[in-house]
Amino acid sequence: MRGLFDDHLLLVQKVMDLRLIRQNIVASNLANIENPNYKARRIEFEKQLQEALNLQKGAEMARPKGSVNSDFLSVRPDFHKELEIRVIQGEDAVDLDKEMAISAKNVLAYNALATIMRKEMDMLSQVIMEGGK
Repeated sequence: MRGLFDDHLLLVQKVMDLRLIRQNIVASNLANIENPNYKARRIEFEKQLQEALNLQKGAEMARPKGSVNSDFLSVRPDFHKELEIRVIQGEDAVDLDKEMAISAKNVLAYNALATIMRKEMDMLSQVIMEGGK
């Protein structure tokens, strides 16, 4: 029996959660921009997600159209801390331009996912409303 939500909606939710974690880390990096001992942190999850979904080259051809491998639910972000040695005295450990670029890219991706989720919920709501007639 299929659930109320398809696997692709659970995938969208998972990626939105991971993007939210990334945005919180970027915000933490920006909040510590003037702390000389702070090193920028990062999370990576895209490679793990692709592996969980079996999206290596050619794998998408073998899977039936519309099906999603549910291994993505076990994806956890990898946390990284940049440990570059500072050569220039007084240089901030967090690069403002880099953090803002990561934030902007992340926000765009998150908003696209939110739009997908909203459209799916609108369709589900329409089905529920028409089913009651």
